[in-house]
Amino acid sequence: MILDALKTLIYVLIFPGFLFCFLTGLLLAGIDRKLVARMQKRVGPPILQPFYDFFKLCGKQTIVPAAANKTVFLVAPLLGLAALVVLQLFIPVFQFQIPAFANVADLIVILYLLLIPAVSIILGGASTGSPYAGIGLSREMVTVLACELPLVLVLLSVGRSVGVAIGAKEGITFSLSTIVRYQLESGSLICKASLIPAAIAFLLVIPGETGNHPFDAAEAETEICEGMLAEYSGAPLGVYKLSHAIKMLTMTSLFVMLFFGGIGTGIGNLVALIGLTGGAAAAVTMLLDVLVLFVLCVIVTAVGISFVHAVTARLKIEQIFKYYWTVVSALALLSLVLVWYGL
Repeated sequence: MILDALKTLIYVLIFPGFLFCFLTGLLLAGIDRKLVARMQKRVGPPILQPFYDFFKLCGKQTIVPAAANKTVFLVAPLLGLAALVVLQLFIPVFQFQIPAFANVADLIVILYLLLIPAVSIILGGASTGSPYAGIGLSREMVTVLACELPLVLVLLSVGRSVGVAIGAKEGITFSLSTIVRYQLESGSLICKASLIPAAIAFLLVIPGETGNHPFDAAEAETEICEGMLAEYSGAPLGVYKLSHAIKMLTMTSLFVMLFFGGIGTGIGNLVALIGLTGGAAAAVTMLLDVLVLFVLCVIVTAVGISFVHAVTARLKIEQIFKYYWTVVSALALLSLVLVWYGL
């Protein structure tokens, strides 16, 4: 019992919990900034710049506005960060999943947890009493509503495709472990023609969910001075920046899990060829799985976030809503119809 509790604590604090999210999320954010700079023919900041920014902010004074609700102002960033770390615990790394979370991890939980970071930043901005924050939080709410419909349709498409294939009782499954197990046995879902529109829709949802350019209307640096973050400084601002980086990791790793969940199938055979067995084989397999996951996350970031950022101007909030409820939702709905009728 004590050993199991200790293992769970290690999972939460080290891998795939906080430490993994901290290192990988900030590294992914640095790679994104570097890729965007290169696409725009700039040198760009060092890849480790997000680490420098985070630690610099943690060393600065935290100023709480006189009109702010101090408790909400300081707790809101931590609430969003905690939700993202917990969310990452539910996402399987190919065949690896934390035993304590395996039976309760499903797509419905993912949807709920994805809302908490957005709600936390809205609460934090609302607690400051700043007019800039008021504009930003109203835009954030619209963006969240805009992204929810296509995201739900994508998850339904994946759940229905796997549910029909495995003969689920209701014809649909929401279990993350089941979705990954099916791909390990039958191949990645990205290879199914009916799910390609859903995969494209998910790629388009990622920058909206993470608030990246051109879907950063809620912050709009040159228009409303960072919006909800206008009054934040010091460590709380650093935590919000860290949460943004981790959410990039969460969304890209969720994409990899849903559509590339079976890509690690041959890794075990590779380890066997090397001649490793027992604990050493398990450790090397896990290390290779994490490496493959990170490489795929970088590729998804390059396609879904960096490229879009480099080639487009910032969208107005009404354009964001129309874009997600028409073009992106139509792609996701197309996949759902094709999957539902077995086409």
